[in-house]
Amino acid sequence: MQNLKLASSTGGMVTSPHALASAAGLDVLRAGGNAIEAAIAIGAALCVTYPHFTGLGGDAFWVIGDRNGMLRSLSGVGQAAAQLPAFSGPIPLRGAPAALTTAATVDTWDQAYRISQTSWSGRQSWSSLFERAISYAEEGFPVTPSQHFWQSLRADELRTLPGFNATFAPDGRIPAIGERFMQPALAHSLERIARFGAREFYEGELAERIARGLREAGSPLTSKDLASTRARDEAPLRVAYRGGELISLRPPTQGVTTLQIMGTLDRFDLTSITEGSADYYHLLVEAVKCAFVDRDRFVSDPEFNHVPVDDMLSAATLDAHARSIDMRTARAWPHVFRPGDTVFIGVTDSEGRSASVLQTVYFDWGSGVVAGDTGILWHNRGASFSTNPAHHNAVQPGKRPFHTLNPGMYLHDGRPRLLFGTQGADGQPQTLAAILTRLIDYGMDPLTALARPRFLLGKTFSDTRDALKLEEDAGAAVFAELAARGHEVSAIAAQSPLAGHPGVIRIDADGTASGAHDPRSDGRAFGVDEPPA
Repeated sequence: MQNLKLASSTGGMVTSPHALASAAGLDVLRAGGNAIEAAIAIGAALCVTYPHFTGLGGDAFWVIGDRNGMLRSLSGVGQAAAQLPAFSGPIPLRGAPAALTTAATVDTWDQAYRISQTSWSGRQSWSSLFERAISYAEEGFPVTPSQHFWQSLRADELRTLPGFNATFAPDGRIPAIGERFMQPALAHSLERIARFGAREFYEGELAERIARGLREAGSPLTSKDLASTRARDEAPLRVAYRGGELISLRPPTQGVTTLQIMGTLDRFDLTSITEGSADYYHLLVEAVKCAFVDRDRFVSDPEFNHVPVDDMLSAATLDAHARSIDMRTARAWPHVFRPGDTVFIGVTDSEGRSASVLQTVYFDWGSGVVAGDTGILWHNRGASFSTNPAHHNAVQPGKRPFHTLNPGMYLHDGRPRLLFGTQGADGQPQTLAAILTRLIDYGMDPLTALARPRFLLGKTFSDTRDALKLEEDAGAAVFAELAARGHEVSAIAAQSPLAGHPGVIRIDADGTASGAHDPRSDGRAFGVDEPPA
């Protein structure tokens, strides 16, 4: 376990999966910036320091709220190219054919920055928010164990892809843990965004170089595709939970899935169930199964297909899900698992203005394609499309793919009380169910809630069975009882990276914030009035 420290502050707080990125946001808060400005600085820094999980060439999602009732969400999903190739089978997971959707992360920063200025009196200059990120790219940063692990794991798969080794193994070898790693081409791209604004990524000289690099690699994306990319500013989804409201994003994300799980659990008295018992894990897993069945039937781009979110979150549907759960017997689970990797950013400032953000390149290292001389790794979210034209998530020109990302907030008395999100694709709703019940129902502090054993239903890169993975410190008795109820249970190591890398900030009624990033990650939470370690 790493970074066993619960941060606390009355002046604001940041959390992210990399301490250097968290420090970038802390700088902004200490300079008088607000939560949105700090989150942009963290997001930009993570594009440098956590390149295997996020980058300029990926997607992003925001939930933004304050004490005065302002609540917004930004859904930053890049759309499929206007001219698509013919697919004879599933879309490849790596390479240029997987780089078939545009990237909306930078546009979410732009739209969030405008909200900061119009709603929160933001005064930090756009360019100042990129200073740390540019410095980390130019001068380098120590390679994390996470980056080294995922690059070593995927070395054979990625080394021949356009621009990958030249960018991430520039002298022909994988950088060692702690070795200083520099990205000069990415630094130049960040400098142009900082100088000319976000639309430089989509319509400027940088956009032309991105499009040329992608075209030369074999991607169908064009300059016109980049120029038409816009994140959606939407009213978020809500569901009641324990006297408050849980908030998440609309489709094509699986935010509705997390809310269905929690809405189902709200029908049970968890205070009568011991946290960490077989009953506890069984109930959460069965609620997950109910929601995943609905997700896989309906969730896609609502601009192309009707997604019945109101019905999915209705009292009748949630009541039916709760009634269908048999506390003594597990239902069969033959459904497909989706992998993916992501970073969570949480920020609250001294006035309680808050942002909960996720950024992603989908799989670790995305498509593996670097766009020409830009240093920008492109994501592979387009690989989540189906090539079956009858499928609701079928690939079509201009369509946004299904997304697993769903950062969230918990409101009480209309004010943000919890900011949360996690890496983990299909594991995201599962991880959030465990964390949120521990925080809300069992009253745990963020670090304790994050450190407790978690589960993952489905396949992983190291286990192709659709089994229920459970961290071994859940205890032998829990494993035996779950198996007796019909779960196919397999143990994973305690504090396993397979269990996700969530972060949490809790905001008490008096404005005091406490927070942590998962001890399974390289991250840290920092309070404004405490020095970084």
